Amino acid sequence: MKKLSIIAFIATAATVIVSCDDVKRKPNNIYMPDMAYSRAYETYADHSNLKEQGINYNNRPVEGTIARGEEMPFHLTKDKAGDTTNYAASKSVKSPVDSLNKTDLAEAERLYLINCGICHGKKLDGNGPLYKGGDGPYPAKPATLVGDAKYEAMPEGQMFYSVAYGKNLMGSYASQLSRKQRWMVIRYIKIKQAEAKAGAAPATATAAK
Repeated sequence: MKKLSIIAFIATAATVIVSCDDVKRKPNNIYMPDMAYSRAYETYADHSNLKEQGINYNNRPVEGTIARGEEMPFHLTKDKAGDTTNYAASKSVKSPVDSLNKTDLAEAERLYLINCGICHGKKLDGNGPLYKGGDGPYPAKPATLVGDAKYEAMPEGQMFYSVAYGKNLMGSYASQLSRKQRWMVIRYIKIKQAEAKAGAAPATATAAK
C-alpha cells in the first residue's frame, strides 16, 4: 500500500512539473499584451507582409541622415588586397577635429596610451612595452610617430585610414575607438609632432651659429 502511495505521489509530482513547464512555455494569457507585442514596426521584426499593405520599409536609415554616434562619417572604404586607391585618396580627407581643448587633450592622451602606447610608446618614439628597445616580445620596431619625417608628414586622413582599417602589421582599431575618438587621437599625435618640431628649432639655430 505504501509503495502504491509513493508511486502515486511521484506520478502526481511529475504531472505538476510537466504542467508547470508547459504553462511557462505556452501561457494562455498575457499580462498587458499591448506592452508584450509592439504595435510599431520594430527593426528586427518580420516585415515580409508590409509591401502588401503598401508600406515601403527596408530597415535602412533615411537618406541624408546619420546614425547616432556616427556624426563624423568617413566616406572611403577599405581597399581590396593589392589595391591602394582609397589609401592614397585618404590623404585629401581633412580632419573634423582641428583643435583640442584641455579636457579633450587629456582624453585623447588617455586613449592614445591605452590603445597605441603599447606599440608606439609613451613618447611616440616607437619604443613601447611590446618592443622595449628590442628586448620585448615584438621583434619589429613599431612606427616612430615623433622623429620620423615620414609619419610627421603623413596627412591626418591617411592616419585615420590606417587606424580604421589597419595597415601592414597594425590591425584595425575600429572596434576599440569611435570615429570621433580616432580623430582625437590623431590630433593628439599631430600636436606632439608640432611640439617636438618647435622644441628642436631653437637648438638647431643655436648650433648653426
